[in-house]
Amino acid sequence: MAMGRQRYAGRGQNAVSFRSKERTLGPISNTIILIVLACLLGLLYLTQVTKTNAYGYKINDLQTKQTQLQTEHDDLEVASARSQSLDRAQNSSVAKNLAVVTPSSTIQN
Repeated sequence: MAMGRQRYAGRGQNAVSFRSKERTLGPISNTIILIVLACLLGLLYLTQVTKTNAYGYKINDLQTKQTQLQTEHDDLEVASARSQSLDRAQNSSVAKNLAVVTPSSTIQN
């Protein structure tokens, strides 16, 4: 006889019939499989979140560095404008036409 088959003969029948027995998982096996799948999904989720957080830290560091460089750039622009404005004021035609004033007397207390 084949394995997994049972022999059933009805009353008054001369023929032999075979019915295959289906194998199914029991409730304990189903529970164990579901727990293992849930653990695997949780592990997959944690690895993705960890990667996202790592990239988040890198992005935050780069944004902080960008802010610092932008502040330094703005400060350098202001310093450049100040130094250029002094040169322009001294070399302008209006400044050259101004009369030089020398003190005529001093105040004594």
